[in-house]
Amino acid sequence: MPPQHSAEESVPKPPTPALRPVRARLRRLPALLAALAGLSGPGHAADPVSANMLSHKFIMGYQGWFSCPGDPGADGAWGHWFDGGSPTVDMLPDMSEAAPGERCPTPLVTPGRQPIEVFSSRNPATVDRHFRWMREHGIDGVALMRFGSVLQDPASRTAFDAVLQNVRHGAEANGRVFFVFYDISGLAVPELGGIAEDWARLLAAGVTRSPAYLHHRGHPLLGVWGFGLPDRDATPAAAAALLARLRAESAAAGGVTLLGGVPAGWRTGSGDASPDAGWRAVYRSFAVLSPWSVGRYGDDASADAFRRDVIVPDLAETKRLGIDYMPVVFPGFSWTHLMGVRHEAGPSPLNEIPRRCGRFLWRQVFDAVSAGADTLFGAMFDEVDEGTAMFKTAPTAAQSAAGFLTLDADRCRLPSDWYLRLAGAAAEVLHGGRALSADLPYPIPGE
Repeated sequence: MPPQHSAEESVPKPPTPALRPVRARLRRLPALLAALAGLSGPGHAADPVSANMLSHKFIMGYQGWFSCPGDPGADGAWGHWFDGGSPTVDMLPDMSEAAPGERCPTPLVTPGRQPIEVFSSRNPATVDRHFRWMREHGIDGVALMRFGSVLQDPASRTAFDAVLQNVRHGAEANGRVFFVFYDISGLAVPELGGIAEDWARLLAAGVTRSPAYLHHRGHPLLGVWGFGLPDRDATPAAAAALLARLRAESAAAGGVTLLGGVPAGWRTGSGDASPDAGWRAVYRSFAVLSPWSVGRYGDDASADAFRRDVIVPDLAETKRLGIDYMPVVFPGFSWTHLMGVRHEAGPSPLNEIPRRCGRFLWRQVFDAVSAGADTLFGAMFDEVDEGTAMFKTAPTAAQSAAGFLTLDADRCRLPSDWYLRLAGAAAEVLHGGRALSADLPYPIPGE
């Protein structure tokens, strides 16, 4: 039986003056704890990710193409940081957590004359840290971009095989998922077959037998990016032949589910898509379509128009066809330095598509999910070349070099992991653990 109390005991007594502030702080404790939880990222960060399906996941593109002069086989050259001594990236990484063996010194310095260092994607410790960040923020995993043009050179292919191994180990160690996503950029039609040959080699090496390799519709997932873009050399017939070879090479390994990174105008043959009607059958032969949207809009109004004119009718068409659909979202865009070394391209302004402290990214998340999308592709995890990186980057101009894009460019003081937090919140929405809202999931510090 419950204990008995006298009538006097049942009347609550007012706290003494000394206890009032303590009790007031205790009443505020749940709100304070919730705020702290919001600052540390989603609450499901430690949960291992299922590798059985693509649906309800936030997958980030992972370039993995950065190297330093001291890397084996680098011959003293930089990979994707500098070209001929000129920087080719617009953002610099936050290296505060890197161990001494991960740090590559550069000629750059901060305004306070502090040396700036970068990393190599060939370093297993660095890639493992990247996957630990994903785990800590509840991000599901990555699509490892594998560039067909690079695979033409045996030494470069060996280097990218090492990055693939790093990604595999990082995903396995941190309970994340990964899959291979070939990019056909720079390939002539006769060279497309090299992608099928490379995939056969990876299958023989057991890449899809990794417990972290993402499957979908009962088979390993494999992406091919770039078909149907008019500035690529591939023809519909060559594309169909490559996809047939990829299916044939995969048959003995249990089949394959093909994902197409296609133009935003794939459905209509307009805009960024080739008008050749032969591409219609190619697009519709994929099991999953992911239309590329980076640079297709640059503010909330144009993002909303993209939702209305592209995402909503795309979802209706893919549902009719029995194809899954994965929209692309990106935080902003800037490629001043990259265009500076491509002299024929002309100048490009720094911070060309402003991030607006994360509001631009979150507007796209809201638009896509509210339209009915159940999975998203985040472009990109580590793409500092085009200013779309969402991993930890230099947060302030004082911590970067002059002329580079930092997270305070839009007059907000953000932590270096701000975009990982937003990506983790997007993943939580897709998982069903957070209600979708048009408002940012976390308050901007200082506002």
